[in-house]
Amino acid sequence: MAYALELIDLRKNFGKTEIIRGANLAVNAGERIGIIGPNGAGKSTLFNLISGRFGPTSGEILLKGQRIDHKAPYEINRMGLSRSFQITNIFPKLSVFENVRCAVLWSLGYKYTFLKFLSGLKDANELAEKYMEMIRLDKKRDVLAMNLTYAEQRALEIGITIAGGAEVILLDEPTAGMSKSETSRFINLIKQVTVGKTLLTVEHDMGVVFGLADKIAVVVYGEVIAFDTPEAVRANARVQEAYLGSHPADEQAGGH
Repeated sequence: MAYALELIDLRKNFGKTEIIRGANLAVNAGERIGIIGPNGAGKSTLFNLISGRFGPTSGEILLKGQRIDHKAPYEINRMGLSRSFQITNIFPKLSVFENVRCAVLWSLGYKYTFLKFLSGLKDANELAEKYMEMIRLDKKRDVLAMNLTYAEQRALEIGITIAGGAEVILLDEPTAGMSKSETSRFINLIKQVTVGKTLLTVEHDMGVVFGLADKIAVVVYGEVIAFDTPEAVRANARVQEAYLGSHPADEQAGGH
């Protein structure tokens, strides 16, 4: 059975600078993967390669067994992969409902047409309402996206990301800029709305990573140096030395 997502000896150069250096990763369907690593490790570049914003220099990216490297982002999206960005990416002058409805149209088979009024698309409207409830913005249905709080805008982007029906979801620092209480609520929201989906998330907040992920991939200098359960990664001496800044002896002595 094919992996939900697989990277095989993936490499990306910018000029003579090698950013991704033979990354390998195999993610099973339904797994939640946290991707961590120091600044400049190549985490965002990895997401850009997977989602089609960049083409790899060499190597392969497989989505459910099909190669997607060198495909356009919209083609990859239609194959079942969607992503959010570090900077909130929504339609600010559309309402919450209109933002979510835009996302569900393609998944329901509505291509570009000028022959139908959106208000008459009962299935699209009902599905949009469902997703608004999931992200807890149904009470803000008619509010313009630009007038939402920051946390609400991030929630809306999550809604847009999942509303297209994608099975593989990439979230790039979803809790960046949030308070502790907002972050805690947002982790629970992500867990609820991604049930049954494959999730990869880049995060700097270790509390988020260890609270959300089934497995953690550690990226250092463009390579995946560890890929295991949170407990195993926390205890990995190479990870502690390269990223977490501690050693096994510190852990045994109660250090963090």
